[in-house]
Amino acid sequence: MMRIIPAIDIIDGKCVRLSKGDYDTKKIYNEHPLEVAKNFEAHGIQYVHLVDLDGAKSKHIVNYKILDTIASKTNLKVDFGGGLKTDHDVRIAFESGAHQITGGSIAVKNPDTFIHWLHRYGTDKIILGADAHNEKIAISGWQEESKEELIPFINRYVKKGISYVICTDISKDGMLEGPSFDLYKKILREGAMITDENEPHPPIRLIASGGISAYDELPKLAAMGCEGTIIGKAIYENRITLKQLEDYILNQ
Repeated sequence: MMRIIPAIDIIDGKCVRLSKGDYDTKKIYNEHPLEVAKNFEAHGIQYVHLVDLDGAKSKHIVNYKILDTIASKTNLKVDFGGGLKTDHDVRIAFESGAHQITGGSIAVKNPDTFIHWLHRYGTDKIILGADAHNEKIAISGWQEESKEELIPFINRYVKKGISYVICTDISKDGMLEGPSFDLYKKILREGAMITDENEPHPPIRLIASGGISAYDELPKLAAMGCEGTIIGKAIYENRITLKQLEDYILNQ
């Protein structure tokens, strides 16, 4: 069973989408994120990926009130990311109702802090954000490309106890051209080969993100072994309808 996780990206309190993470491509889809979230819930969706794009740019949590509103006024389980850099940021996110939080840049720039979160909150609460361009990790709201190679980066954190991994191929994000099937196969194949003599590591729960453009891509991702998929622009542009997602969830 693969989880369906619609995305809500926030700038200035509004629901937007970008292309390839470029803030200049911002398109506003709805000025009321709660309205969007309630519509998801009405179609049987249980999860949402809420991204604080203002926070990602400013390097600290910004849109926690929207998180609190969605978490308190729906039953959706919210994965929250964007701008989480300190223990204070993460505490605010969880106090505002986040079910899970995603750390991306922090896992590159301050791994000790990220590992501390993992140990404090547990592997079910902390998601590794492994967003990449040309298989190199990108950080700071995708404004910077690091020298970190994607798969060794993921595998290093799996050995440290990470289970959930969101991987976005930035070149695909918002382009409605289909996801990076080959990249996800490679991540899952390499992850399955990780061995650690000292202690077992959790299996990678890979959440595919970026480029989802058509309904028939969902069973392909599920068959590959993806634990979940994040769907953004395909929903907002009506390439995949909420009724289709409702039926998919019911029929899994």
